[in-house]
Amino acid sequence: MLDHVKFGASDYAASKAFFLQALEPLGVALVSEGTPAYGVELSRPDGTCSLCIFQTDEKPAHLHLAFTAETRGQVDAFHRAALAAGGKDHGAPGLRPHYHATYYAAFVIGPDGHNIEAVCHAPEA
Repeated sequence: MLDHVKFGASDYAASKAFFLQALEPLGVALVSEGTPAYGVELSRPDGTCSLCIFQTDEKPAHLHLAFTAETRGQVDAFHRAALAAGGKDHGAPGLRPHYHATYYAAFVIGPDGHNIEAVCHAPEA
């Protein structure tokens, strides 16, 4: 459904570094980059959807971004990487059966206060 999502960051360099490190376990990497006002594009190698971040002086509205993980191990690795990148824990990896029986996710708060999630819908291998 989505081609890309673009949002502003109050500290472009910090947000770029955070998302590159936090999303690396999910296979997300730098695709292109322009000036901070234009921003950076991050995507998986298949390139079907991308995340774009740019510098803004406006206070960004809080977002909830959920990234698909293929395995529960990727969710765990995302959580570790996001915390190492400076994210704040907002929900350790685990099942969230109130969503559905195999909803396995982890949540962190990113540099601008965004709720960043990795979720795997597959049953445990």
